[in-house]
Amino acid sequence: MTLSHDPLWPRAGGWPSPDQAQGWDAAILGVPAWRTSLSPTGAHATPAAVREALRRYSPTLIGPPPVDLSETLRIADAGDIASPDGPEGEASVRAAVRELIADTGLVIALGGDNSATYAVAQGAGATGLITIDAHYDLRDGVSNGSPVRRLVEAGLDPRRIVQLGIADFANSTAYAQRAIDLGITVVTLDELRRRGPGVMAEALEIAGADGGTVHLDIDVDVCDRSVAPGCPASVPGGLAAWELRALVRAAASDPRLRSADIVEVDATADAPDGRTVRLAALCVLELLAGKAVAA
Repeated sequence: MTLSHDPLWPRAGGWPSPDQAQGWDAAILGVPAWRTSLSPTGAHATPAAVREALRRYSPTLIGPPPVDLSETLRIADAGDIASPDGPEGEASVRAAVRELIADTGLVIALGGDNSATYAVAQGAGATGLITIDAHYDLRDGVSNGSPVRRLVEAGLDPRRIVQLGIADFANSTAYAQRAIDLGITVVTLDELRRRGPGVMAEALEIAGADGGTVHLDIDVDVCDRSVAPGCPASVPGGLAAWELRALVRAAASDPRLRSADIVEVDATADAPDGRTVRLAALCVLELLAGKAVAA
C-alpha cells in the first residue's frame, strides 16, 4: 500500500512501543487467536491488517476545536502475542494485558476471533462486561462461541454482563434461556435500534456498578453484512457502521472502561476494498476518541 505524504496531514497508527518509565493513555495489543473458531477463519492475519488500515486515516477529531489524538493522548503499540490460543497462549495474553493495564488507561486488543475476549478481560481484571455482538457466546466447550460462558464460570458476576445487539436467527433457544437463567441483561438488535447509542450509558451503569471496571467486547459481526463481509457470522440486517462507531465511542468516554477487544474480522476474507478491516480500524480510533473526549 502506497500512501501520499503530506506533513500537514498526519496519519493514524505507527505508535511507539510502550516504555515502562512512562504512563500511557491507551495501548494496542494484537491477540491473533483463531484456532478454536467454529467457522474457518484467517482472523490471525487481522491485527496486522488493522494496523495497516489505520494508516489510511487521520487521528484528527474535527471538533471544534480540532484535536489530534496522537498529540492529545499518549498511545503505544505493544505488538502481538505470538501464540494466543490454548491454555498457554491465554496465560500469555493475561500476563501481557495485566502488565499493560498497570501503566495504561485503556488496553485495546486487536483480534483474532472472539475467544480472545476471555483472556483479555481476565488480564484486565474486569468486574463487568459489555458485549456488542449478534451472539450470546454462551456455548459449551472452548471456542470463539464460548468466552462469555467461560468468564462466568471463572467467577464473573453475570448480573454485571450486558449484551447489546443479540440478533434473531443467530442464536438458539437453549442459549437464550441460559442468558435468562444467569441474569444477564440482554438488549436485542431490534431494541438497540429503537433506543440508539444512548443505551450504552445504562449498560455502563450495570456492568460498572459499585465502581467496578468494565471490559468491552466489540464483535464486528453485529454489523450488517454489507459493511462487514469479512466477518464469517455477519448477516444482512445488522447494525450500520455508524451505529457501531457511536456505541464504541460512548463506551470509551466512561473511565470505568479499562479494556476492549475488536474481534471476529477475517482479513483474508474481506471485500476487495477492505471495508471490514477499515471499520475495525475506525473502532480503534473511536475508542481513542472516547478516551480523549473524557479527558
